[in-house]
Amino acid sequence: MLRLPITIKDKTMAIPNTAKREIRPTHPGEMLREDFMPDYDLNTTSMANALGVSRQTINEILRERRAISPAMALRLSRLFSNSPEFWLNVQHSWDLWDSEQRYSKELSQIHPLNAA
Repeated sequence: MLRLPITIKDKTMAIPNTAKREIRPTHPGEMLREDFMPDYDLNTTSMANALGVSRQTINEILRERRAISPAMALRLSRLFSNSPEFWLNVQHSWDLWDSEQRYSKELSQIHPLNAA
């Protein structure tokens, strides 16, 4: 098991997060589909109605074809009593991982600069 050093500053714990992620993060659509919808007994139509959006919008999110926007994060956080940051962080993690995979060849051509 890999043990990371934990530093305590101002009574908060910080764990360094510099290791490259090897597996794909969970897309918010998968999280909704697999965790939230069954727990709250929701289907696409009932979720769309509860959020005030179209079934197509929900379907595209669930099929991982649409990202969670800030407006949708606000709607989801209100519906599920969590924070909009939760939804945006999940989307952000997925977007960064996807971009890194998609542009890995181009990114490998960029060499880090050293301070003078």
